[in-house]
Amino acid sequence: MAKRVYEAWKGSNKFILGGRLIFGPDARSLLVTLLLIIVPIVIFCVFVARHLRHEFLNNNVGYAILVVAIVFTIFVLVLLFLTSARDPGIIPRNSHPPEEEFRYDSAVSVDVGGGRQTPSLQFPRTKEVTVNGLPVRVKYCDTCMLYRPPRCSHCSICNNCVERFDHHCPWVGQCIGLRNYRYFFMFVSSATLLCIYVFAMSALYIKVLMDDDQGTVWKAMKESPASVILMAYCFISLWFVGGLTGFHLYLIGTNQTTYENFRYRADNRINVYDRGCLNNFLEVFCTKVKPSRNNFRAFVQEEVQRPPPSPAPREGVSADDLGADPRPKVEDDLEIGEDLLKISQRRNIDEIDEDIRSRGSNGPPHNTSDADSVLGSDHRAPTIRADARHSSWGRRSGSWEIAPDVFANSNVTESRSYVTPKEARQ
Repeated sequence: MAKRVYEAWKGSNKFILGGRLIFGPDARSLLVTLLLIIVPIVIFCVFVARHLRHEFLNNNVGYAILVVAIVFTIFVLVLLFLTSARDPGIIPRNSHPPEEEFRYDSAVSVDVGGGRQTPSLQFPRTKEVTVNGLPVRVKYCDTCMLYRPPRCSHCSICNNCVERFDHHCPWVGQCIGLRNYRYFFMFVSSATLLCIYVFAMSALYIKVLMDDDQGTVWKAMKESPASVILMAYCFISLWFVGGLTGFHLYLIGTNQTTYENFRYRADNRINVYDRGCLNNFLEVFCTKVKPSRNNFRAFVQEEVQRPPPSPAPREGVSADDLGADPRPKVEDDLEIGEDLLKISQRRNIDEIDEDIRSRGSNGPPHNTSDADSVLGSDHRAPTIRADARHSSWGRRSGSWEIAPDVFANSNVTESRSYVTPKEARQ
């Protein structure tokens, strides 16, 4: 039964629902992220928002605090799902290297046995393409066997080449690339706003307790320890998600990825993708998300394995030097050895016939069966006729037929032996 693409996938990704959802190999960390979001919100709704429902003259305001927290959390979880459960922009790998880029380097040779040398198969490791009028060097990926497009990089965790690769995020268990970067930024920024909201509402509840009891901050904090825990948790989380949001705002404004930011800064290279702050934001948030290059639920189509291309012959270079398969040459030697054996057998028969004729002229006639007594009935060589033989570059093929008169003798059987050149010379 034919396999589907996700079943024969060579990357490290994990699939669920029959290949409809794709995750990174560290998808389990997504459960930790879910707990870090859901647990604080549950505590907030039970111990803070529920008590704030009746603290306002208009009860709708109190209920709105609870509803906003729930809806906002669902929105953040949806963005997390869109970030981690979709193809980030994986480029399908090739089953063989690009043949149009092959070249043969005679300076680098490989020993193929027998003292013969074959030129090493080489192709350029980098290529230059033009982006916005400036040259950009793209590299060849040995794993995916393709030249990576601009802004593409190979993720060592997912083992895939990803378009506009930003980074691999362990918190979402997925690569961040061309097709999910928008959702990743919205997830991080929304989580930042959610932290601010929970922190603010928890502080508001502390203030309400202080006003109701006419007490101090410490007394209010003792009355609602959950609010204190939530404020501390949100304050710490803001350093992470808030700082990440600010950093990616800078990256979007300059049209960079996290990978490019570190690489360009280290190499002191010019950013050729910067189109201006406004256009950069429009490119990220207002362009249509490209469809996936992979149909994970499609059936795998078996591709016929193509042999590696043979180099064109050059002047002064023989086929053996180009690394031709030595087996056709061995078969040629076997054919030549067979020819030598047949010739020697025919020569022995001619000598015996000549001896019989000479004795027949000087003495009583002898029957041709004497020849059989000399050779033996089981070793009588059949008369052989060689058909037209044709040779090609790699091997020589021939068909041998036994003459019709041979079949008159029932004791004659066709025998075909393969003699090595060494035995033929002996």
